[in-house]
Amino acid sequence: MTQDVCIRLFGSVGGSTAAGPFDPGPPRRQALLAILAARAPHAVSIPSLIDGLWGAGPPRTAQQSIYTYVAGLRHALEPARGPREPSTLIVAAGGGYALRLDPRRVDARLFSSLLDEARLLREEGEHAEALVLIERALKLYQDQPLSGVPGPFAENERARLQELHATAVEDGAHTLLELEEPARALPPLRETLARHPLRERLRELLMLALHRCGRQAEALQIFAEGRRILADELGTDPGEDLRRCHELILGGRPAVSGRAPRQLPRPLVGFVGRSEEVAWLKDVLAPRREGPPHPLTAISGPPGIGKSALALHVAHQVKDDFPDGQLFVNLRGKTHGVAALTPLEVLGRLLRAMRTPPQAVPGDLDEAAAVWRGRIDGRRVLIVLDDATGLEQIEPVLSTPLGTAVVATSRETLIAGDDCRQLKLGALSADDSAAMLAVLAGERRVLADPEQTGLLARLCGGLPLALRISGARLAEHPGWSVADLAARLSDERRRLHELRIGELTVHSSLASSWSALAGGEQARDRAAARLLALLGALHVPEVTSEVSTALLDRPDVEADAALERLAHAHLLERGGPGRYHLHDLVRLFAAGLEPDGAREAVIRALTHYVVSARHAGVLLDPHRVQPVARPVEGVPVRLDDRDQAYEWLSKEEANLLAAASQAMSCVDEEVSRLGVDLAFALMWFQSSSYRRADLLSCNSQALAVAERLGEPALALYAHGHLAGALVMLGRLPEAAEHREAELALARRLGDRFAEQRALGNLGNLYVTWKRFDRSLGFAEAQLAIATEIGSDIGIRYAHLVMGESHRGLGRLAEAHAMFTEALDSATRDGDVLHAGSILTLLGEVCLDQGRPLEAVTHLEQSVRFEHDTRRRIGELRSLTGLARAYREIDRLDDALDHVERAAPLARALGPSPWADEADAERAAVHAALGVPGMSEPGLS
Repeated sequence: MTQDVCIRLFGSVGGSTAAGPFDPGPPRRQALLAILAARAPHAVSIPSLIDGLWGAGPPRTAQQSIYTYVAGLRHALEPARGPREPSTLIVAAGGGYALRLDPRRVDARLFSSLLDEARLLREEGEHAEALVLIERALKLYQDQPLSGVPGPFAENERARLQELHATAVEDGAHTLLELEEPARALPPLRETLARHPLRERLRELLMLALHRCGRQAEALQIFAEGRRILADELGTDPGEDLRRCHELILGGRPAVSGRAPRQLPRPLVGFVGRSEEVAWLKDVLAPRREGPPHPLTAISGPPGIGKSALALHVAHQVKDDFPDGQLFVNLRGKTHGVAALTPLEVLGRLLRAMRTPPQAVPGDLDEAAAVWRGRIDGRRVLIVLDDATGLEQIEPVLSTPLGTAVVATSRETLIAGDDCRQLKLGALSADDSAAMLAVLAGERRVLADPEQTGLLARLCGGLPLALRISGARLAEHPGWSVADLAARLSDERRRLHELRIGELTVHSSLASSWSALAGGEQARDRAAARLLALLGALHVPEVTSEVSTALLDRPDVEADAALERLAHAHLLERGGPGRYHLHDLVRLFAAGLEPDGAREAVIRALTHYVVSARHAGVLLDPHRVQPVARPVEGVPVRLDDRDQAYEWLSKEEANLLAAASQAMSCVDEEVSRLGVDLAFALMWFQSSSYRRADLLSCNSQALAVAERLGEPALALYAHGHLAGALVMLGRLPEAAEHREAELALARRLGDRFAEQRALGNLGNLYVTWKRFDRSLGFAEAQLAIATEIGSDIGIRYAHLVMGESHRGLGRLAEAHAMFTEALDSATRDGDVLHAGSILTLLGEVCLDQGRPLEAVTHLEQSVRFEHDTRRRIGELRSLTGLARAYREIDRLDDALDHVERAAPLARALGPSPWADEADAERAAVHAALGVPGMSEPGLS
């Protein structure tokens, strides 16, 4: 059976059938199979096959050879077929042959399909889901495509698939960067760049990944290597994107007398994880190749991330490479209540450790630095400087001769130091977190409940200090289970209080960093401290320059400087360009600061979100009727067109939803009203992009606020928006209740426009419910009021619903007339969204009337309109209708193309009647082509 057949084009051409793996035969026969598989289930003509196999100089027996190859392939693919039984897999068609096989049973076709689906998910901002598909695709690419297969087709297809693979690696790396996992992007980028050294996008992504890992020097080396290769191979300079990336990264042994000093504190017995970081540091400090260690290595990261533990762990592993001494200085950079060491004090300690008599240590900083350089000249010494306040504290120590290695840890960024290679630490993985808890609290106890252990690790945010405290608390309380401690930490109000044992607390670790900024001499430090406190009052997952400007009520230049200062202090994590986020425990710490003016700052931030979301909503579609909104004064984010508006709303969606929810949960009337304003401003974006759950959640809260404040006008809109969400979710009886409430409120308020709109929406609901007599009555009532008040959009919508009602009642001519009238109105007003919807309906009516050629005209136009307005549900519906139209006029290749375009849209949108129709049409097209029901194979 064909559903048991899989074709492999990656590596040597072959595959498997229900009987097991099959041998396609000699190379030229493999080439024929590759051509048919690449076009399955379409037919390929004999001239095209000859051209693909031999090119311009085929042998005279080429056509006869093809017949022979086909016979051999049929035998290989269908070994159980009888001698007179026709092949159901390779069939004569279209003046040639067709492989009647689901395209996704060909590994290269599945590869392309997965990447297409991933691209759609990335466009929707679903990066984690996209990464799963990209990684699935890359696993299919086992070896060079069509290995050993001759002919022009094989050569071209091989090049195409290699290019597609490189693009997939780039997409995967870009997605990992979006997900803030740059370290995972490094191995595939390095491997692929080695095969494609002239590919500038690969090089750019590798540079960015290294940069985000704190390995700026390596990133600059990658650029220099690329510049040399481009000059040698092509005689050109790097392109603009690569140069811009480069500019972005730039912005930033005789033995001593007596026993050599050995000052390293003992490493932590319970150190776990960090395998990649350990390997990188060991390679920097003890290179496997000949040569000196790197002079300055910085380990940076937020409080409690394990910088000191990692530094000591690696220092002990490489200490034998430094026979002239291993020095350690606690710089006390962020020790609460204790002054940090001065640069001169640091030099004094190091000089005395190197047997310099105390009276010989100079009192002048420059002189002490000179003596220091002399004392270590020609020696191999490892120096660990722990907890630096910043670069200025350790700079006099750094001008050391080659052979000496300095490892500095700091909560600040030290990358500006000469010859600095910086490693930025992030949270521990879930597995490493569990391993740390097992070491501290006992393996049997921790592994007994892996689910609760995972929860505890997440509540600690992968922060080693928090994990260390949690493990110690479990060890201190043998009667507690892991679930008991996880339950205590689950209460956000108590979490920082619970994360303490003795004098060791997460709160004090964070407080020391924040206090250093708050009490700093520079205005930028104090602004950063205030911004962190204000961010604790605004509960959004990400923060941008614009919202920081609103919170601080200062110019954007000062807000940007405050953000960068917090990032340098590792109290904020950088995300995408201009975007930052707080670690969960830092967020909880900030929430407890409660600065003066927090309410006013939150109102300014909410105001910024509201005016920006309204601005974006109008740019998305100026023809949609926006909810009647009270005036809100503020400066919106700069957006110039629909694409920019959609991009901004997509990127900010999580922040906007969180801000609206927080505001609507607030008892403060002004704040809660701004939350409703924001929820209403998002309505059209959520509706057009089919964000059903978010639309429902936002407007459920909005309705509660409206009822609490006694605001029937707000309740009217909330009921309407809730009904729209419930219709999309298929919960029609509930939707009808909200529509009736919307209508009653409109009549109570004497709002004739809202009344006619509610009537039209009720009509549309009953169309969905397939109760067409009722829907027609509501639409006619809307038409009467819309005509009375002169509302063109109301009249148009009434005609649209009346057309759908007539269609449902079998009155196709009346439906066609109504849709035509509505289309004329939409075209006259330039309403592209309505025009796209009406063209789809016209096409569907033409199909019902048996006029598929006319349907094609309408549906081709509607596909373009729906795609341009990013209305994915409309695009899916029009693609499905167009496939049906092409199928009915026997243009099966075109029908297949359109159902294949519709399939990833249907999967991305999730369960819906339109997804079901798309699946049904896909099955119908494949049935017409003679391809059995499609299922996703497990190719191997």
